[in-house]
Amino acid sequence: MTKYSGSLLLQKKYKDVEPTLKIKEVDGLELVKKFSEEMESMLRRKVEAVERLVEAAEDADLNHEFNSSLAFDYYNSLLINEKDENDNYVELGDEFILEPNEHFNNLLVNTTYSDVQLPTNVYNKDPGILNGVYMSEALNPIFVDNFQRDPTLTWQYFGSSTGFFRLYPGIKWMPDENGVISFDCRNRGWYIQAATSPKDIIIVVDISGSMKGLLMTIAKHTIITILDTLGENDFVNIIAYNDYVHYVEPCFKGILVQADRDNREHFKQLVDELQAKGVGTVNKAVLESFKILREFREAGQGGLCNQAIMLITDGAVEDYESVFEKYNWPDRKVRVFTYLIGREVTFAQNVKWIACNNKGYYTQISTLADVQENVMEYLHVLSRPMVINHDHDIIWTEAYMDSALFASQAQSLLLMTTVAMPVFSKKNETRSHGILLGVVGSDVPLRELLKLAPRYKYREGKKLKPKPNYNSVDLSEVEWEDQDEILRTAMINGETGYLAMDVKVPVDKGKRVLFLTNDYFFTDISGTPFSLGVVLSRGHGEYILLGNTSVEEGLHDLLQPDLTLANEWIYCITDIDPDHRKLSQLEAMIRFLTGEEPDLECDEDLVQEVLFDAVVTAPMEAYWTALALNMSDKTEQEVETAFLGTRAGLMRSLLYVGSEKLSNRQFLTLGDKESIFTMDHFPLWYRRAAEHPPGSFIYSITSEEGSGNPRLSTTEKEGDGENKRVTHIDPTASRQNGLVSPVESLGTLSLTFLSSLSPFITLSVQTGKFFGEVDGSVMTQLLNMGMFRQVTMYDYQAMCKMPYHHHSGARPLLSPIYTFLAAVKWLITLCLSVPQSSFLTSSLFAIAAHKHKKHDMLQPCDTEYPVFVYETTIKETNGLIECGDCQKMFVAQQIANSNLLLLVTDATCDCSIFPPVLLEAKEVKYILLLSQLKCDRMRSQKLRRRPDTCHAFHPEVQ
Repeated sequence: MTKYSGSLLLQKKYKDVEPTLKIKEVDGLELVKKFSEEMESMLRRKVEAVERLVEAAEDADLNHEFNSSLAFDYYNSLLINEKDENDNYVELGDEFILEPNEHFNNLLVNTTYSDVQLPTNVYNKDPGILNGVYMSEALNPIFVDNFQRDPTLTWQYFGSSTGFFRLYPGIKWMPDENGVISFDCRNRGWYIQAATSPKDIIIVVDISGSMKGLLMTIAKHTIITILDTLGENDFVNIIAYNDYVHYVEPCFKGILVQADRDNREHFKQLVDELQAKGVGTVNKAVLESFKILREFREAGQGGLCNQAIMLITDGAVEDYESVFEKYNWPDRKVRVFTYLIGREVTFAQNVKWIACNNKGYYTQISTLADVQENVMEYLHVLSRPMVINHDHDIIWTEAYMDSALFASQAQSLLLMTTVAMPVFSKKNETRSHGILLGVVGSDVPLRELLKLAPRYKYREGKKLKPKPNYNSVDLSEVEWEDQDEILRTAMINGETGYLAMDVKVPVDKGKRVLFLTNDYFFTDISGTPFSLGVVLSRGHGEYILLGNTSVEEGLHDLLQPDLTLANEWIYCITDIDPDHRKLSQLEAMIRFLTGEEPDLECDEDLVQEVLFDAVVTAPMEAYWTALALNMSDKTEQEVETAFLGTRAGLMRSLLYVGSEKLSNRQFLTLGDKESIFTMDHFPLWYRRAAEHPPGSFIYSITSEEGSGNPRLSTTEKEGDGENKRVTHIDPTASRQNGLVSPVESLGTLSLTFLSSLSPFITLSVQTGKFFGEVDGSVMTQLLNMGMFRQVTMYDYQAMCKMPYHHHSGARPLLSPIYTFLAAVKWLITLCLSVPQSSFLTSSLFAIAAHKHKKHDMLQPCDTEYPVFVYETTIKETNGLIECGDCQKMFVAQQIANSNLLLLVTDATCDCSIFPPVLLEAKEVKYILLLSQLKCDRMRSQKLRRRPDTCHAFHPEVQ
């Protein structure tokens, strides 16, 4: 490995230039403040773009007179470019030019015009829709102008209170498999947060016997729709009543809980199980609701703004006036919204009286199709105080996962935040009505923020892998060593400071763990609700190596064919000028250095690091080439490739065999992200090697299905045995320069090797399996003797199979049409990810619903999983294991300058009485004695940053 990696040559080259080197210690606080200022500037530009859209939309409405007979053709995103049987464009579906655009993930878009999307249950030629769409045409030139001013802008849009959604750039919107478009902009978090202030909501639902059948179905759908209008700043509970008062979640008795995604989905499952029986007694339920809201208001808990009760019933016959008189009058701090379910009007006046005498709104819901629009009315009521005051609050959503086209097209998920502002009617004649026209917004992918915090300047902390239902993650679930929540509290309070913690960082999909001491530096981002943290790992993460290299010398070595750069890194800004967008980062850097593109803006510190690394590592290409030319046939079967990487994202590699002979052609390519430098992580082989002593080799063997790392592949050949590939990585030179020089070999291994960070077996037919799975007896003995120790890790964002008795209410009915279509064409796509439970399975598949069982559905859960760590102080050991009818002997010895152990065992003794030692993740079951622990965790109200403003009431609003 020393020979074929060239590690000694590389060490010598660094030693030769050592007198000219400077090692600079990174100032974490200075770094985080600099990043914060750059992010503030970038985010401010997004706010300015949204403000221009608000002004244009309100002016357009002011100058528009409603025309009930307006005839107007517009670009409907579902119908564009569609033709009828006569080859004519269908109505609202004229020709709309779409071209792939790299800035928008190579999706087909129209950057000169927006188009309009509507949910299936909104009539696309309704007069209100036509007038709104016509008025909002004025936004088109603003969309284009915003994009020209700030080419880093992504999606810009206007979500109307009537239900249409104008999106720029224009796209072709695709329906789901049932031909339905369920996306409704008014249910999106950015719309809800911009349209209303924080709210405490208690949903009170009648489950008496009279609510059986269709009425209960409509009531459940109404509850689910209300839940969909709640966001992270809202608090909620649900009370069902008949003869008694029932909390649908007994754990939440007497409190409100944050309306985050997990709680909303949990409520939906419970609501789906409600059954109608008994006699309805509304007084006790309303009384209980008022008590909860008053206690939270007086304790300074909950949303600290709007409070409301949502009463869902088919009638009210009691004497309920005394309850309101005692608990809500005369101040009427709690609004009461009533929803009369069914066509019966006998009790309509009673239900309407409750709403109108408590600053609420009354509506009757007769069918499933009525639910969406009627529920939305309460948002208009809550928005009126803000609208009348014309308070244009700027809101930023929490980070959330969304497809770039809101699931309208299949593509990878993006982590993003949205900036949004409400749009009001400024007409004098309707000012007192407080008319909310809609909300404008723009998405900011968090990758745009990452570009302002280059990876090479700091060491990454834990990398969070999003799960299928990922929404947002609390900091305490990522940095869970911060048990006293010192870091979390400081960042929520917008403080600037520093904290050190010893952490365990899972790598290689949880199969291994790194023990690090991390320094956390944090500050706020002015003008936003965000805080920023930067993590520096002690040791190599705290220093930067500065070399002195001329442009001429560096350019020569940059142009060598064996050299590549991390193309996701921002060496030069190429996404602003359209002429630069087709340049790779290496091409852009070369044009910058040669003066061909004087307008290019490049990171000069990073460019200087690349030039230095290019010069120092240049001799490796000649060294590797000479070896390749002089290889014998036998050697050629053993070594495939050599490669190196530096902290500046530079890589060199050389194949010792033809590409057709590679056992893994994905390695070091975009097809294997874990093996290359990306925006959010260094290669796995780099991270592991950086934590090992210089001069030692790191041997990496992974499973056949692999995890995207240097992987052990198995191929067949004549005769006994197999060829297996092992990656050997040497942390060359000093820990400060962070350079590793790996080589891969292909050869036959006849003995068992164990990796010191996590034991893996390399027996001929079980390559890549965890050793404890193959031989539980020896693994158990090694654990008992202290050669390995078990570390328990936790995943607070895991997905587990849903218990069989649960019913999913997560996807509400859009309309009776949807129900019918779903019954005719029932196909569900399920994304299953098992990141910790097995080394051999991680799959994505689709299944037909008729083969799908309820207990296969996934839901969020907490899991724990073991990782086994080698104690390096134990160099060798041996022992005898009593296996019943025989004794099994084993000897284990550390192989010097590596992370390998040589293990020799007696294969003739059957020791299967010992169970295997497995790495499967197990759900943390909060049952029996632990049920209270789960309840306490669900009820806990963590410190959180609240919105700065509240618009609960206005004197002009009755």
